[in-house]
Amino acid sequence: MSNGGSAIRGSRVGAGPMGEADRGFQAERVERNYYCSNGHATNRAFAANVDAVEIPEQLDCPNCGLPAGQDKDNPPIIAKHEPYKTHLAYVKERRTDDEAKELLEEAVSAVRERRIRLAEAAASD
Repeated sequence: MSNGGSAIRGSRVGAGPMGEADRGFQAERVERNYYCSNGHATNRAFAANVDAVEIPEQLDCPNCGLPAGQDKDNPPIIAKHEPYKTHLAYVKERRTDDEAKELLEEAVSAVRERRIRLAEAAASD
């Protein structure tokens, strides 16, 4: 007789014995702490067989995004904080006013020509 319930509640197919302590081989690790100028501390683990040269000196802080270094007393600081620039600001850096006017005139004339062609095509139908 079935009662409609699951005999193995809270388990999934293929799961090992309940409460198994050893879940496989765990590689040796080296832990490094990183500190940002806002006082956040981040702990990262790296494989023990990695050369010390390959472990980064700085990371981005996951809390605030500032650079974080391994020296707690002297965290890295940003030399110059640039505000967010829009796409238009970058375009204005690359183009002079005369070039911008010329490009605008080309774009407007192309739109006018397209509208004229579409109007003529609609009138002929």
